[in-house]
Amino acid sequence: MEETRFMLAEKEMPTHWYNILPDLPEPLPPMRHPVTQEPCPVDMPLPPPLFPDAINRQEFGADRWVEIPDEVQAIYRTWRPTPLQRAHRLEAALDTPARIYYKYEGTSQAGSHKPNTAVAQAYYCKKEGVSRLATETGAGQWGSALSMGCAFFGLECKVYMVKASYYQKPYRRNLMETWGATIVPSPSPDTEVGRSILKDDPECSGSLGIAISEAIEDAFAHDDTKYSIGSVANHVLLHQTIIGEETRRQMELADAYPDVIVGNVGGGSNFAGQFLPWVKDKMNGKKPDMQIICVEPEACPTMTKGPYAWDYGDSAGLAPILKMHTLGHGFIPAPVHAGGLRYHGMAPIICHLYRLGFVEARAVHQTATFEAGVRFARTEGIISAPESCHGIKVGIDEALQCREAGEAKTILIAHSGHGHFDLAAYDEYLSGRLQDYEYPKEAVIAALADLPGVE
Repeated sequence: MEETRFMLAEKEMPTHWYNILPDLPEPLPPMRHPVTQEPCPVDMPLPPPLFPDAINRQEFGADRWVEIPDEVQAIYRTWRPTPLQRAHRLEAALDTPARIYYKYEGTSQAGSHKPNTAVAQAYYCKKEGVSRLATETGAGQWGSALSMGCAFFGLECKVYMVKASYYQKPYRRNLMETWGATIVPSPSPDTEVGRSILKDDPECSGSLGIAISEAIEDAFAHDDTKYSIGSVANHVLLHQTIIGEETRRQMELADAYPDVIVGNVGGGSNFAGQFLPWVKDKMNGKKPDMQIICVEPEACPTMTKGPYAWDYGDSAGLAPILKMHTLGHGFIPAPVHAGGLRYHGMAPIICHLYRLGFVEARAVHQTATFEAGVRFARTEGIISAPESCHGIKVGIDEALQCREAGEAKTILIAHSGHGHFDLAAYDEYLSGRLQDYEYPKEAVIAALADLPGVE
């Protein structure tokens, strides 16, 4: 069996992030202030500022290419470039003529793509004299990555971890604590937001929206603290484009070009980091028939069931109002194991491209994703994070369609990380205890009752 692994030398790692904003065929709708509901001016996005000045500039920047600081590049090189692998064993098992590649981000110290932005955000905060960061985390990948980034730059880190995942994934907490962070289950008694929710519902399992509210409140309450986010925001997607830029170079080495790009989306940073450097080829007509497929859980069907509307980025209405597909900022997800895919909204850039027809979306059940994850593990050897299994599931579906149609398409899977700290979820699946959950239509309607009403 042929094994093909496409690697770049350290010196070939991209030195710039790609900013898609100047290449969009229509401008992205501007974020709005959570109190006034007015569009936020580019030079004064939010009072008080959530992010350091450098991050604010990147959030709204007009430069197509943004240089990666030398200090960030040096840390990137401890795990980058990451490998692009040809999945020959999976292809053989599927008996498909499709050529399947996957870009594997699980080789970072934190085991996922998240350090690509965590290291950058910690760097910019340190450079501007910030000494402490507050953040949220769903499944723990983002909290782990930011804890590591803060350790590299000598910053304190407070992590509000969605309660369901806090107890489902104790080893993620251990990672964060080892890197020096302080972690609490969200909703927590540490903030007004958390105390209010616990008073009404002491057993609340939490949501990313609630955890974001707590982290923002924390940042506003401390002069030495900035808020840090691991997905959704433009600057986060910008930092993640190193994934796609590397992959373009590696696909050239493979003498291949993707017909289908597939990946999981929760807030959207991993998959956007892969597809944004490619979607420009679809927008400019170089590859108009390319399929870009965003995969989300049926338990949190943001793009496939949520309307495209203005909504708060958090549960308490402290974060900016964004134009995005949303299930409503009051959405409380079922405690499915793909904790990183349980956000009520989606990155505005992804939603904008979806509306314009450049990307598509599918929702899948968690038992089917774990079936695909096990199949991938038994052919390619990688035990994937539950989030990554969503993209693998649809990648396999596309390969099987190629078998039925006799088409030799090239499929590229964005693989966000390993599942070594998610083995309890695999145990649920392998023992037959794992249950599917489909978010009901009436719950979507109820959750949308409190949209801010921005026209």
